[in-house]
Amino acid sequence: MGHAIRDSSRGAGLLALALVTASCSGNTAEPGGKTSQTSQAPSAAAAVVTVAPLDRAGGVPTDTPVLVAAQGGTLRQVTVRAVKGAKGSLPGVLSADGTQWRSRGTAAPGASYEVSVTAVNPAGAVTTRTSSFSTVKKNQTFTIESFMPGRDSTGLTVGVGMPVMITFDRDVSDRVSIERNLLVRTSRPVLGAWHWFDNRNVHFRPKSFWPSGTRVRVEARLAGVRGGDGLYGAANKIVNFKIGRSQITRGSVQSHNLTVKRNGRVVREMPMSAGQGGTWKYHTTSGVHLAMSREDVTVMTSPGIGPGSAGYYQLTVYDTVRISNSGEYIHSAPWSVGSQGNSNVSHGCVNVSPSNAKWFLDNTLIGDPIIITGSPRVLEPTNGWGHWQESWKQWLKWSSLKHFNTEDV
Repeated sequence: MGHAIRDSSRGAGLLALALVTASCSGNTAEPGGKTSQTSQAPSAAAAVVTVAPLDRAGGVPTDTPVLVAAQGGTLRQVTVRAVKGAKGSLPGVLSADGTQWRSRGTAAPGASYEVSVTAVNPAGAVTTRTSSFSTVKKNQTFTIESFMPGRDSTGLTVGVGMPVMITFDRDVSDRVSIERNLLVRTSRPVLGAWHWFDNRNVHFRPKSFWPSGTRVRVEARLAGVRGGDGLYGAANKIVNFKIGRSQITRGSVQSHNLTVKRNGRVVREMPMSAGQGGTWKYHTTSGVHLAMSREDVTVMTSPGIGPGSAGYYQLTVYDTVRISNSGEYIHSAPWSVGSQGNSNVSHGCVNVSPSNAKWFLDNTLIGDPIIITGSPRVLEPTNGWGHWQESWKQWLKWSSLKHFNTEDV
């Protein structure tokens, strides 16, 4: 397992404070702390232990790391144990020289913790130290309401364009704290970034399409993470998925043809008929679409027109792949086979023959890119999964921590 791609930068200052305190305090404990030494060699000075947060500190932010340092010796054991309001202990990492320890993860809100430290000097004199602190209280909690990809929604093998999409159950405002605790691990390095669409929805995509075959692990370490004033994460969530083969479909409303390439090789050519135009809603959108769903049967109705009005229709179609939220599908259209390959006659969908529609349904993964060109109507980034309609610069504009390289899964 590789190391996390998110970490707090606040610890350095606290550790520096701890070390300064150690150099000035000799063997005196911080106020309220308890320190004892068992000397086996009286001529050798005992190790001095410092701990941050300070003993009996209250209202400590949940993402504040516990920092322990030993001067004139090394740390033998450090334990940070919840004694009230929570259960368990905070894990941590010891420095290579054994003189510094830093907690990992996030403490629980409204909880009390006890820090127990044992250090030893070169002569074998043992120093023990205990201290305590309590974290800020919570008023409300938030959790993940939906997460994609998912086993039920998309399957766990997805196309190379698939974004990671997280929706929270309430509005959050501390985007930096949340983003810092959304970790993405991959089987090969990928440059990517999170992007906030609003206060409930944050999505991740790479700068370029995912490399085929990449294994992805997303760790939402949100338990105890601050989401706003008095608002803290209720639970963690971990999701593993895989990027499938690279399949990219390109179609033109002018040449009336769809070309499907798999791993760079053409595997299917399909005559198509796109939107007839005339009114704006009857144009097929140009842009980078993603396959959003695969449906054996879909009932389509005219947008914005009710029964009894001119232009109203309700039609049952088969073998459909949805590509936007504005009602666009690639689907079977036996009634327009004569127009497929030479003219545009649909209300905005991409019509193909029954055999081609069945093949496309069976050979498409959710998240496969479908790139349509030649239409005056452009796919909006918020129309379905139009994530790739934004340039990388535009995508980063809505990220709190900007881009990063993923690490090994």
